[in-house]
Amino acid sequence: MPKTDKLIPRLNEIVGESHIIRHPDKLKAYALDGKKPKIAVSPETIDQVSRVVAYANQEHLAIIPRGNGTKMGMGGIPKKIDIILSTSRLNRITDSDCENLTLSAESGITLSEVQKSLAKVGNGYFLPLDPPFTDQATLGGIVATNSNGPKRLLYGTARDLIIGTKAVFPNGDVVVSGGKTVKNVSGYDMCKLLIGSYGTLGVLCEMTFKLLPLPEKEATLLLSFARIEEADGFVRELRGSPLIPSSIEILNAIAVQKMKYSVSMRPNGNYLVAAGVEGVVESIDRQVSEMSEMGKKYGVLEAVTLDSEKHQAFWVAIRDFSDGLTQEYPNAISLKSNFLISKSGERLGSYEKTTKEFGMDCALICHCGNGILYSYILAGKNWRSKIGSFVELIGKLTSETVESGGNLVVESSPLLIKKQVNVWGESRSDYPVMRRLKEQIDPVGILNRGRFVGGI
Repeated sequence: MPKTDKLIPRLNEIVGESHIIRHPDKLKAYALDGKKPKIAVSPETIDQVSRVVAYANQEHLAIIPRGNGTKMGMGGIPKKIDIILSTSRLNRITDSDCENLTLSAESGITLSEVQKSLAKVGNGYFLPLDPPFTDQATLGGIVATNSNGPKRLLYGTARDLIIGTKAVFPNGDVVVSGGKTVKNVSGYDMCKLLIGSYGTLGVLCEMTFKLLPLPEKEATLLLSFARIEEADGFVRELRGSPLIPSSIEILNAIAVQKMKYSVSMRPNGNYLVAAGVEGVVESIDRQVSEMSEMGKKYGVLEAVTLDSEKHQAFWVAIRDFSDGLTQEYPNAISLKSNFLISKSGERLGSYEKTTKEFGMDCALICHCGNGILYSYILAGKNWRSKIGSFVELIGKLTSETVESGGNLVVESSPLLIKKQVNVWGESRSDYPVMRRLKEQIDPVGILNRGRFVGGI
């Protein structure tokens, strides 16, 4: 009997018929890079996930784990899709111990739901992650892609916050690593192995995080500058000062114009620096005052302070920038580069110059406290006639970044462009190690085949 004929009754037995999607029209919503799955399933428990994965491994069926789909455009083109494994029903907070600053939750719950729940406890707590699309992004998707936002400057990444995981490995085993004890150092740290693995080593089902109390106050200082050298000079001094910003961003003029947030910049204000601070009230007021004075040394054109709702709205617009942009530019190309922190201003200026030489507009947002640059190439309606130029530009930007000690990843692009570039940038020396891990943990190759670095 063909595999597809055996697939449906076996999965019905595991998760129930009502939690299986097999109609071709409904499966279109789960298509990825032009490939449509044979079936989509939604397990409710870790045991059900284990049984689905074990069956897929036995039958050599390709699985792609999926939360709410906010990160599905990332990664290479999948070689095969048989089953979409949705974590939407794994959506519970399993343990909330705010007194000891820990929380355990299943992978299908959204970060927004977690934050709302924590804010109601005592004086309020929060999980210090701020990736894009917090209202929709699930914890599993955030951790699997190691997705972060501007506040990683102060709080770090998922790698710094996770202390335990439960995951289903390709043979169906449920592997538990770490736990509620913050200083848990016994054995191999499987938590770290799964973070940023894009679901190629295991299906994340439950995670335990460190929490923090909500800050008393948050504020943002916006400073506009005419030249990148001035903006970068201010940022360099801020990084070296005793001040403790939660985030430092530089935006070019195009990024400011395309933000879904009204920011007043003078006509000659070509670069906007946004510095976020949070903590006790007295500290915030002092830091904003000192940063304002610091900006005057670098020719700041205008300084504006945002509090409360305006502060929150601004950072949501930064985090979800790509979502607002694609409404106007559905074929925009999104790139993420990393490099030495000291090269932030230089890289931003170089990217701007290079894209202009190619005759293209590019919105740039730099996490200049972390050495991360997001570039959004505004591909218009006639983008198909410029495919060669886009591919050449991506190659040139990648080479420039590698020369600065970093790399470039294509986070999203039209499929025709994706087929002609290496979305993971230049291969690095750690690639053979990653491949060996994949071969040992997933020898059949059922999880996210082809989507990770080097086609793993």
